[in-house]
Amino acid sequence: MAIDYEKLVAEAYKAQKNAYTPYSHWQVGAALLTEDGVIYHGCNIENASYTPTNCAERTAFFKAVSEGVRGFLAIAIVGNREGQKPGEGDFCAPCGVCRQVMQEFCNPTVFQIILGNGTDHYKVYTLEELLPMGFGPDNLLL
Repeated sequence: MAIDYEKLVAEAYKAQKNAYTPYSHWQVGAALLTEDGVIYHGCNIENASYTPTNCAERTAFFKAVSEGVRGFLAIAIVGNREGQKPGEGDFCAPCGVCRQVMQEFCNPTVFQIILGNGTDHYKVYTLEELLPMGFGPDNLLL
């Protein structure tokens, strides 16, 4: 399946609108594309005690996995300060915890991570590029 990067980035911006960020004011949106062509949206959700805060990427993955989905092709991620328009910020890469969640469910040489800075300005990486020598389920096989 060909991936429409611009559409996926636009979907991430839609998800970003639901971000709950009263503390950092840094709003992130994610659009996770399944092998079946379904898109799961995620946004970051903060909490006053910080530890329960959840990133947009993990929100999208957990929504999909909780629905029984296990095959993923790509995720688009956008992020910027509250009030900035798309393209006014910078690229927003996934944190280490989100990369580890991706490693759990995705083929690192195939899964694509699209970092958007405006719907027509993006960078594409594989998970392996952003998490070299990642530890995943294959490392536990005896």
